[in-house]
Amino acid sequence: MKNEIAAVVFFFTRLVRKHDKLKKEAVERFAEKLTLILQEKYKNHWYPEKPSKGQAYRCIRVNKFQRVDPDVLKACENSCILYSDLGLPKELTLWVDPCEVCCRYGEKNNAFIVASFENEDENKDEISKKVTRALDKVTSDYHSGSSSSDEETSKEVEVKHSSVTATPSPVYQVTMKQICIEG
Repeated sequence: MKNEIAAVVFFFTRLVRKHDKLKKEAVERFAEKLTLILQEKYKNHWYPEKPSKGQAYRCIRVNKFQRVDPDVLKACENSCILYSDLGLPKELTLWVDPCEVCCRYGEKNNAFIVASFENEDENKDEISKKVTRALDKVTSDYHSGSSSSDEETSKEVEVKHSSVTATPSPVYQVTMKQICIEG
């Protein structure tokens, strides 16, 4: 489980760094919080003998029906950053299974392997190389992939979608700052 979570967190931090909206310290804080959240969530839902068991529970998903992944949001809140500052794609699915992490950008694209593991002894450099190769592939091959929306191009639809994914209200931002300062 340790390697798979490391691959997921490294994948997310690389995506966030490409967006270039957060400082290095904030990204590191986010990575630490996401690691702890995923470890806690997966500890009783990890079945190496049956990797597909619990797959839906371990899935990290963002799409037009679920704009924000709750675990990623919790990591943002715990690290005092705004979810919108991550710059994640509108549609992303990560399956975190024993021995393999897979990703799909867009609902209509094919999934690809982010990292696969034969044993628990792989070091961080090996994991980062695997994830970097997968991320390079996704940013070149899948960047222009289709989304699940039906090619909605009208201004009304774009405004509607952007209002759903817009940054939180100023009240929320103030509350987050207070929590971070006070907490």
